[in-house]
Amino acid sequence: MSLAVKSIKSLAPLLDRVLVQRVKAEAKTAGGIFLPEASVKELNEARVLAVGPGGYDKDGKRIAVSVQPGDKVLIPQYGGSPIKVNDEEYSLFRDHELLAKINE
Repeated sequence: MSLAVKSIKSLAPLLDRVLVQRVKAEAKTAGGIFLPEASVKELNEARVLAVGPGGYDKDGKRIAVSVQPGDKVLIPQYGGSPIKVNDEEYSLFRDHELLAKINE
């Protein structure tokens, strides 16, 4: 899905959705050896760019999202809604689909 928006900053997730961008895998080892593109796997690590205000429980009370913009999270290998703006790829996940928050 390619969107006709100028910037990803103009997208605001709704309810309990979280907008993330996958962290790019290093193409160079710690020793300085460059790896071929085919051997670099896609990481399941992502940076949170934006979050929605949260969903509602059965009583109508808002449930806050568990992550904030700037957090690093572990995402499932498959799933989410892919979004492509220009040449950059992003994904929208529901809060409960995120696997873990990475504390640094």
